[in-house]
Amino acid sequence: MIRSTRPSPALKIALSLACLALAWLLQAAPSLGAESAVHFQKESIQEYEKQLAGAQIAEATFNKKVRSLHLTLKDGRHVLVKYGKGEEPKLAATLRAKGVPVTILAPAAAAKEAKKPVKHKLRYIAGGILVVVVVVVGAVLLIDRRRKRAAE
Repeated sequence: MIRSTRPSPALKIALSLACLALAWLLQAAPSLGAESAVHFQKESIQEYEKQLAGAQIAEATFNKKVRSLHLTLKDGRHVLVKYGKGEEPKLAATLRAKGVPVTILAPAAAAKEAKKPVKHKLRYIAGGILVVVVVVVGAVLLIDRRRKRAAE
């Protein structure tokens, strides 16, 4: 008896499902990790003072919750400066004295910027899908091998 070299339909279905699951995970990955379009470069207080003295700051936004100061410079760069506890009124006063518009984030907007603990829920889901696909493919191959042995 001549054996067929074509894969079984069950194997084709299992591989198709595995490819679909992988394509879905790859498609969902960039949208899950998407962040805001603006990237802030971290700087020290000394650099901030140099920029303030050089009149390079166009706009300033305070986030009291995480004690950070977002600066937009006149050359278009975005800078993030961390300040200590109780320094916000002094920094805001010096910025206003130099004629820089100052904004203070509302508590709801400030809370969004605060780092949340990383949840690995999606990793567990992807791992579970991968385990299921491996088990299904293994089962299909085992059943197919036993069926072919019985046909001999």
